[in-house]
Amino acid sequence: MPELAEVVYYCNQWLPAVGRTVAAVRLHPRARVFRDADPETIASALPERKLLTADTHGKGMRFLFSGGLHLGVHLGMAGRLFTAPLPYQPDKHDHLVLELEGRAAPGVLVFSDYRMFGRIRLHEGAEAPPWWRDLPPEPQDRGFTRARFEKILDRRSRAPLKAVLLDQACFPGFGNWMADEALWRARLFPGLRAAEARKEERARLYRDLRKVARDALRVIAPEWTAPPANWLFPHRWKDGGSCPRDRAPLERETIGGRTTCYCPVCQPPIA
Repeated sequence: MPELAEVVYYCNQWLPAVGRTVAAVRLHPRARVFRDADPETIASALPERKLLTADTHGKGMRFLFSGGLHLGVHLGMAGRLFTAPLPYQPDKHDHLVLELEGRAAPGVLVFSDYRMFGRIRLHEGAEAPPWWRDLPPEPQDRGFTRARFEKILDRRSRAPLKAVLLDQACFPGFGNWMADEALWRARLFPGLRAAEARKEERARLYRDLRKVARDALRVIAPEWTAPPANWLFPHRWKDGGSCPRDRAPLERETIGGRTTCYCPVCQPPIA
């Protein structure tokens, strides 16, 4: 599933169209991605609107068009955004295609999602839509303070740290690999309950989860660059992977309802 940096990367794919006007909309009206929006309204509202800005928050994106039209996009597990030249023949998984006016590149903006866990939303108004208001600070933001972090752990005291880090209401943008990366850097077992984490362990996790978010945006978001070998990321996907810190074999188990990768040496399980 796309996480913080991957969402920024995909959002950036549509940025070349800022200042361009939508000429026509093609979509698959029965696709599940429109479960929170009316496809007919989208098809009629977007033409003749100019794309003004785009931004992201956590795993979501918002594209603002002229006249106060807000298009929300959530990639789900397998969604992606890309551009293509005209003429363009949509694939069966291309659920939303925006054709742009003029002959300049790009010719179309495409939202594709073969698993259809993604979501499209639409809102018209001078103010931000309800789904974009009062969002919690992202972990890399200045507003994500140590005090806020401590309150989250205290509120979720019985939950394992891995499950806490996956809570989008608390850590927007964090997903499976980012949570594993932060816990590995902090040398904490993912199954450790929040209440059991000592003061110094909480301090390490706060520091490292913020650094993971910033590193991901710096390394992955601009060009989808692969993380370096000294991260856990390149080693966690394959059988027989070893810890880049001490070369111990990595282990996987289900924690917090998700497959979790960790090093049993530098992240020793609780006795």
